[in-house]
Amino acid sequence: MENSLLLFPQLNISASKDKPYYKVMKPAIKEEPHKASKPGAKQKRNRLSLLLQKPEFHEGDHLGKPGNLTKAASVSPEEAGKWGESFDKLLSEKAGLDAFTKFLKTEFSEENIEFWIACEDYKKSKSTHELLPKAKTIFETFIQKDAPKEVNLDFHTKEVTSQSMGQPLRSTFDAAQSAVYRLMEQDSYPRFLRSAPYRSLLQARPAARGPPRRRSRSFTVSDFQGVRPHLAVW
Repeated sequence: MENSLLLFPQLNISASKDKPYYKVMKPAIKEEPHKASKPGAKQKRNRLSLLLQKPEFHEGDHLGKPGNLTKAASVSPEEAGKWGESFDKLLSEKAGLDAFTKFLKTEFSEENIEFWIACEDYKKSKSTHELLPKAKTIFETFIQKDAPKEVNLDFHTKEVTSQSMGQPLRSTFDAAQSAVYRLMEQDSYPRFLRSAPYRSLLQARPAARGPPRRRSRSFTVSDFQGVRPHLAVW
């Protein structure tokens, strides 16, 4: 033992002063207390759901499937044919509006019809006190730059709409709504009329019945009375 101490003097350390080789390090970074998330712009924009209380936005079927434009059983070919008369005729009927909305979802352009519906609801406000919060929600959701559902509007229309946000009127979104209406009428509406699901509604007919079944007749002896038998000539 003494020899080992002479060879390695650095090991000559009293046991009472030994220190552990590894030390448990306290974490240098303290965990910050959990901060309650503040309501962001996205949460504020969720207020739009109050404006879109329409049945077509709350159905349980798969809206994205082209075959589910509408329930064929509830729409007759005659009714579907009327949708092709005009775009206004299509939107004026609930089933037509529902079918067109689902079609736009398949094209990922449903923000146009949602904006149009929000504007229709906005103009039906019963008091001027309802206009300001509704106008702010519509503007932040559909019109302002980088809005989550920004619609395609020209600069002049956006500017005019933005300037009227201080004291919104029932006509505040008329210009923007008309622009989006024309866009859907000239672009999306013709494609809707050419779509396979809509064409299938026009061709839907009740199942055709087969030819009437002929009832078999039983012959009796009386049916042959008075009939002379044919005699073959050999």
